[in-house]
Amino acid sequence: MNSDKVLDAKGLACPMPIVRTKKAIDDLQSGQVLEIHATDKGAKADLAAWSNSGGHELLETIEENGVIKFWIKKG
Repeated sequence: MNSDKVLDAKGLACPMPIVRTKKAIDDLQSGQVLEIHATDKGAKADLAAWSNSGGHELLETIEENGVIKFWIKKG
């Protein structure tokens, strides 16, 4: 999936992946896609809830080799 920006949040524990995601998405225009790479298992539920509450769209989540990748479209 194509993204406009990639955020490396690997090795960060909650709530840092959310904090970094918020900062990164603030730099994007509406409709652009942020790709996030995280290793914190809690990020799955956290980013899904954060996207929904912030008016953004979680497009896809995949996990490979212990890294969870998210694609969030800015609302």
